[in-house]
Amino acid sequence: MASILIADDDGGVRRLLRTVLEAGGHKVWEASNGKEAAALNRRMKFDLVIIDLVMPEQEGLETIQALTKEHPGLRIIAMSGATGTHPGTMLRVAQALGAKASLPKPFSTYTVLETVQRVLDSA
Repeated sequence: MASILIADDDGGVRRLLRTVLEAGGHKVWEASNGKEAAALNRRMKFDLVIIDLVMPEQEGLETIQALTKEHPGLRIIAMSGATGTHPGTMLRVAQALGAKASLPKPFSTYTVLETVQRVLDSA
């Protein structure tokens, strides 16, 4: 069982991920923005952080940089539903900054569990 922090400003996404991950046997905490996620991680030291890239207060990319600076081995999964000319660009940047995997939104519950397990197993 892993301790997982979900950081997303969308409460519905957080609830969905919490339900899926808890059903998979994990212990889950939630943050609604990057600043809250960074503060929680300082206190709790999670096994894995799943973070949205577009959030108020502190963007996901900035938060990934802060988290990996404070905890170099921290496993992070970046997720984004950002659209535009190159929707995968932000996810690739997140991986360059230290995210171990990415989840483009929308995603299936199977994809979430498979990605989480792959990242946890890669330690």
